[in-house]
Order: sequence, then structure tokens, then C-alpha cells
Amino acid sequence: MVEEQRQEQKQTLIDPVEQKPGFDQTESQVAILGHPIHAMSVAFPIALTFATFAADLGYWYTGDPFWARAALWAVGAGFWLGMLAGFSGTAELLLVPGIRARAASWTHFIIAVTLLSVLGANWGARLSGYEAAVLPQGLLLSTLAVVLVGFTGWHGGKLVFDHRLGISKGS
Repeated sequence: MVEEQRQEQKQTLIDPVEQKPGFDQTESQVAILGHPIHAMSVAFPIALTFATFAADLGYWYTGDPFWARAALWAVGAGFWLGMLAGFSGTAELLLVPGIRARAASWTHFIIAVTLLSVLGANWGARLSGYEAAVLPQGLLLSTLAVVLVGFTGWHGGKLVFDHRLGISKGS
């Protein structure tokens, strides 16, 4: 009897956020032929963040200035390509009511902005002397960036795969 009452309560509970107008509107508005630009553009910044970390480890292990120079280029490219991905993601967040209504979208946004700040600081520190900037601050910032990529990617993946946000209706 008690279990039946709990089941009835669960069925009658209504999430007020789900009742907001536009909650079900989650289709990407920033897309090319139905393919969301944000989802397509995050691969390079993610890969370049990991490449920066790997190059920093390479420099730490070998002392070869090639790795410090490679990290400078990787983090700079990762920062600028991340900014482009961020613009498209921000546009999706602001344009699509169903994305904007979910707290998880804002969590993803905040972590991603933090990641871009770390990448920008890491790149900026290397501009005036890329070899001297690697140890220890460059490696620490690269490590932090990799951790932030993990959190950002986890939340972004949940938004797409669990909540079906930012995809076209044909998917």
C-alpha cells in the first residue's frame, strides 16, 4: 500500500522547469545542414589542450626546446579555436530556450569559460619566453586545463547524449 502511494506521488510530481515555455525546444540554431557548429568545433581545442600537456611533459623529460615551442603553438591554437567553439556554444545557449532552461547547460558554460581562461593565461605566460614558462607554471596550467577539459566534456556529453540538446530533430 505504501509503495503504491509513493508511485502515485512520483507520477503526480511536476518539475516546474519542464513546464516553462520552450523547454522542449532543443534543436540547434547554429548549424550547417543540421550539424551543430559547436559540437563540430570542440574537437580541435580538446586535442590541442592534450597536445600542450604532452609537449610540456616532453620538455620536462628531455629538456629539448622543440617541446616548449610545440606547447606554445598548441596552447595558442587551442585557445583561439576554443574561443571560436565558445562563441557558437554561447550562441546556442542564448538562442535555444530548451538549452537555456537547463542548469546543466550553465554548468557546462561556466566550466568552459574557466577552461578558456586557463588556456589564455597559459598561452600568455609563454609568449615572452616559452622555455622558461614551461616549468613549473606551464605544466601546472596544462594539467589544470586537461582536468577542466574532462569536466567540460563530461557535462557537454551529458547535455547531448542524455538530454538530446543542440541536435537536429532528424537525429
